[in-house]
Amino acid sequence: MLATKERTSVPLATATIGPDSWREATVKEIKISQTVVERSDKGLDLGRAVDALPSLRDNCAQQSNTVVQAYVRETRAVLVKLRDSFLDTNEEIKSLLRGKEALEKKLEHTRKDINLNKMSTEIRCTRPSRERGRDGADSLLDKELQHLYQLKKALESKLRSVQKQLQVLDQCRRRLNAVIQERNQVLDLICHAVSSVTSGRASRNSGRQSRHQEKNMSFGGNGLGYSRQIDLNMQDPTGRATPADGDRNGAMTPPTDPLGPFTPEAAQAIVQAREARQRSTVLRREIKDAIENTQKLRQAAHQAVNDGLNKKVAETVTLKQYLTVAAGENRHSIHRSQRWYDATEKALGYTVGPEVQSNLETRERLERPMVKIFQRHPGTNLPEAQDIIKGAEGLDKSLMNTSRNIALLQMAQSRVQNDIRHKHAGANVDSSVVRMRRRLANHRWVMGSV
Repeated sequence: MLATKERTSVPLATATIGPDSWREATVKEIKISQTVVERSDKGLDLGRAVDALPSLRDNCAQQSNTVVQAYVRETRAVLVKLRDSFLDTNEEIKSLLRGKEALEKKLEHTRKDINLNKMSTEIRCTRPSRERGRDGADSLLDKELQHLYQLKKALESKLRSVQKQLQVLDQCRRRLNAVIQERNQVLDLICHAVSSVTSGRASRNSGRQSRHQEKNMSFGGNGLGYSRQIDLNMQDPTGRATPADGDRNGAMTPPTDPLGPFTPEAAQAIVQAREARQRSTVLRREIKDAIENTQKLRQAAHQAVNDGLNKKVAETVTLKQYLTVAAGENRHSIHRSQRWYDATEKALGYTVGPEVQSNLETRERLERPMVKIFQRHPGTNLPEAQDIIKGAEGLDKSLMNTSRNIALLQMAQSRVQNDIRHKHAGANVDSSVVRMRRRLANHRWVMGSV
């Protein structure tokens, strides 16, 4: 502009010798030159205002690096969140696997209890026939078996739920791993430490945002710098950058953007994994409650059966003692009857007399001298012979009755002794069942080896 102001003008009123057309042609060329000069100056001013500086390449590279750094940092924050979710999912899988192992162990114990119940029933079937009648112990064993089958069915159902949940968690973990691998492709030139994401992040974000707001140039075809767009995405509707939900490291993640650091796939993977972990937590609590309930009910049923068997053994022993007392009384009665039979038999011998007449003494004869002298008068018959015959017949009947009583007593003694042996065998069988149940109650044995 200074050159335009100092430009000299040609005086038009000066007398000339040359022709006017020649002069006008020259003036016209001068005016054209001045117009071109003014237009050139305006172009220079416009170029100074709008043309790129010589440092355009460096500025573009710096802006690109800023955008890349911002994108990579936000991707790192997203990756930290994904890794946290991945680790939480992995730990949840470990916890659920431990719960599954405990559930399988309890299911194995339940199967062993069922086998022990069946063995107890089979062993009790070896009791003598007199002791095989159905009793309260059999009812307790049947109820325990039904109860164990119900517990086994409930545990198997819970185990199937655990297996399905483990498959869901494994799918979530695979999905998170795939997203992590995809997001990790742009983090080769940045520190992966979590501390680099959580420490001093707010100050860096605020400083970077203020610096971008001071710039007037835009980068990209939409007229808005992508680095500033990331900062805007990092803010919530109130304008404050907040940590992502469930991020234990405090890393901030932007809203979902198909072309941004936090893609919908990453968000869906995190949400799916969180929901699966919540369901798994509830399932682990249910597993713990089921195991505790099963343990309590199993112990109660086991103790009830043992108490019933012990009571049956006590009753059997009591009855055996009564039978032993009855057997002693019976034996005493047999001895008394036998002594009475022997005395009666001896009395009968004395009454009947010797078998050979020559062995009769004079005092035993019916025709002894005193009787003969007495019978010299009429009407002096003596009933001695009839009395002897009647007494002999009475003694015979007494011997028969006594013999029959002795036979009955011996038969009763045999039955009592058999009952005692059966009671003893039944008590031994029931006691062996109780000992076996107590010995195998710790479940430290292999099925099929007992």
